[in-house]
Amino acid sequence: MNKKLKNSLLLFISLVIVNVCTQSFYKRIDLTVDQHFTLSEASKEIISKVNEPLFITVYLDGEFPSEFKRLQLETRQHLEELAAENAHIKIKFESPDQQGDVLIKRGMIPSKLTVQEAGKLSEAIIFPWAEISYQKKSTSVSLLSTTTLSSQEEQLQNAIENLEYRFSNAINLITKTTQKRVAVVTGNGELQDLYLYSFLSEVAKKYRLAKFTLDSVSENPQQTLKDLNSLDLAIIAKPTEKFTAKEKFTLDQFITNGGKTLWMLDNVQADLDSLMANGKMLAYPRDLNLTDLLFTYGVRINTTLIKDLYAAKIPLATGNIGNQPQFQNLEWLYHPLVRGNKNHAITKNISPVRLQFTSPIDTLKNKIKKTPLLVSSLLTQKIGTPNFIELTSIADKILETDYQSGNQLFAVLLEGNFNSAYKNRVKPFQTSLYKEQATNNKMIVIADGDIGKNQILKEQPFDLNKDKWTGQQFGNKDFLLNAVDYLLDDTGIIHLRNKTLKINLLDKQKASKERLFWQFLNVILPLIVLFVFGIVFNFLRYRKYAK
Repeated sequence: MNKKLKNSLLLFISLVIVNVCTQSFYKRIDLTVDQHFTLSEASKEIISKVNEPLFITVYLDGEFPSEFKRLQLETRQHLEELAAENAHIKIKFESPDQQGDVLIKRGMIPSKLTVQEAGKLSEAIIFPWAEISYQKKSTSVSLLSTTTLSSQEEQLQNAIENLEYRFSNAINLITKTTQKRVAVVTGNGELQDLYLYSFLSEVAKKYRLAKFTLDSVSENPQQTLKDLNSLDLAIIAKPTEKFTAKEKFTLDQFITNGGKTLWMLDNVQADLDSLMANGKMLAYPRDLNLTDLLFTYGVRINTTLIKDLYAAKIPLATGNIGNQPQFQNLEWLYHPLVRGNKNHAITKNISPVRLQFTSPIDTLKNKIKKTPLLVSSLLTQKIGTPNFIELTSIADKILETDYQSGNQLFAVLLEGNFNSAYKNRVKPFQTSLYKEQATNNKMIVIADGDIGKNQILKEQPFDLNKDKWTGQQFGNKDFLLNAVDYLLDDTGIIHLRNKTLKINLLDKQKASKERLFWQFLNVILPLIVLFVFGIVFNFLRYRKYAK
């Protein structure tokens, strides 16, 4: 065998070995600083449970603004990571142009974008949606947040950062075989279903809802506690009647047995409807008989009201033209607009939350971890109760010097080992389910019963995230849904909302200012260099061969 043939044979064998090795030891390496393309352990755990074909259709194909092509690219890259992790995941990108009406009927509402290119403003319609199908179930995934952000660049940033959370959450929802159970507690004058519809209808898409009344505790407390303990989360939405000792003990033992709780409480009786009807009302403390219970867990809701200079608006009649009253939207300082904790998964990147006649929360020293979720602005004023509130006060001159009470806490997350409020106390009834302490439990306390109350329009529930009169957008529903997800999350998915990526976007102002320079650098300068090179080359060639 000659040397040439031998080398060729060795080369061929080497290529075969390399090919086999690459097929056997396939590995994707993420070289980005922020591990942009690396899936979390929570996502990997969810994807590993997909054991049948799962189809993901993304409606981001076709022509749309250049800046949103980044969203298309990032979505494709993320889904490719999912497909590389599990071969059952199949990806397809489609153009929505020919099926827009069908998508709208399926709840996929398009987004209208304002695009500025070459100094011209134009509008573009895109469908930032994906659809996931698994077995006989399907669900849609919104790729753009409804959060009110200052710019489309921020909206794009938020969308890209939340890609992993949105897809992992949707895949988990569609593939899991069991649903956690949520109790909507009644029996103490809580909000009626119609006023909680906007919030609870979304909760029902992920979890099993069950109406649970505490009335039965008076007749059969042991069975009531047993039934409540079979559920995972209790939502207590604006009770208006005092809790009995047996009812408090039932809730306490639900918590110590591992049950999660979402408290939405008003410690002051004050209502906008009665104020609008009468022009004046008496705001006074409301005794729910829960103070000692919450005190044991480490919080206390005060009986003062907070006025905040950063507030939502209400419509007021300001005059008449002919026989028609004229309305104007004016800021009502008793309805604070509060921002969430930007460093926590529940409240990151949500719109300001509207509260109504809310009271501040004090936190007490104990071993429970307390995380602020909703906090007022610095410009607040405390109003003691009982006190008369008049609608005409909306016209009072505002002096910043009167609003120096600082940040006020309105919602707090509690996590840790909760002691029973009845430890070393006489029990209202005897039960074999009694526990003195809960291990690694969590609850959320909100000092506003109306935070989850939607308005009614033509006897139908109105969107909780929007005011039917002023058109203002809020983050109430997003906050409450994130709160429920956090309390019931045992996979770590919710923490993906904290993911932060460094995305270098084009500075449009700088690009417009330096446009001519970069055009010269990229178009004219290469031509000049080529022209000079041609002249020099011909000159040197002429000198060489002219002799």
